Amino acid sequence: MALPYVHALRHGIHVIDTGFHRPLFDAAYLVVENGRAAFIDTGTNMAVPRLLAALADLGLARDAVDFVIPTHVHLDHAGGAGLLMQALPQATLLVHPRGARHMVDPQALYQGALAVYGQAVMDREYGQLQPVPAARVRSPQDGETVHLAGRPLLFIDTPGHARHHHCIWDARSAGWFSGDTFGLSYRETDSAAGPWVMPTSSPVQFEPGPLRQSIARLLAYQPQQMYLTHFGAVGDVQRLATLLLAQVDDMVALADSLRHAPQRHAALKAGLEIQARQQLLQHGVADPEAAAASLALDIELNAQGLGVWLDRDAS
Repeated sequence: MALPYVHALRHGIHVIDTGFHRPLFDAAYLVVENGRAAFIDTGTNMAVPRLLAALADLGLARDAVDFVIPTHVHLDHAGGAGLLMQALPQATLLVHPRGARHMVDPQALYQGALAVYGQAVMDREYGQLQPVPAARVRSPQDGETVHLAGRPLLFIDTPGHARHHHCIWDARSAGWFSGDTFGLSYRETDSAAGPWVMPTSSPVQFEPGPLRQSIARLLAYQPQQMYLTHFGAVGDVQRLATLLLAQVDDMVALADSLRHAPQRHAALKAGLEIQARQQLLQHGVADPEAAAASLALDIELNAQGLGVWLDRDAS
């Protein structure tokens, strides 16, 4: 039977709603080629039953999975990687070189999140992070191609959102699994003009210059699709890229203008909300209030990320 949280795309790609935070917020992808499979991003520990159910629903055994590939090690992308790997005996974890140590020993990741969210939230939304044996972890280098049953997957280093971020080019579908590098696009923000996109500068490693360069690298491949973690596949890539880069500039200009403002975080958040609402109105969304509400968490995180960037830039 079809699972309500799994949607089949073309080229053997399936998008799985991990259930994190709210529906259509956080995605994992299952790529199937000649009876072999790879997961790209995993969601949190709470998503693992959904990922395994999607695999079973396609008639694939757990030992058919060759790779688990977090785009980066933030917990909404990689929090479930360790637990998932325990269920997949033949899989290798492919993670950015800067993120590998956090998959082998996730305690620093866990403690960092615990300090932000508190124990109750960690228990409810993330669970205890599970380590991955070092022998099962590999870090593709920038420009390296890994083959899934003969299907090439190209890895490139894409800092800007995080320094431990890589994106994966799937030539078969002419698409990038872009994690957070190409921003986020929720279906509440769609309009007759198509999808809308917003950058994500969540703490703690936002770097606007490298992000612009990373987006340029993605565009050099003339992609037809972007497979976003937040949320789903989007086309019309050149239009979205133009919008995305303009917003990066707007966010940086806002942050610079508020560098020394009192109650800076509140001012950053208010400024980002104004920018987003103006963009959504220009985009012609049917329900601006619902669209703006879908961005509340990301605007809070973007304000935090811009604050960290301002402090680092001043040091």
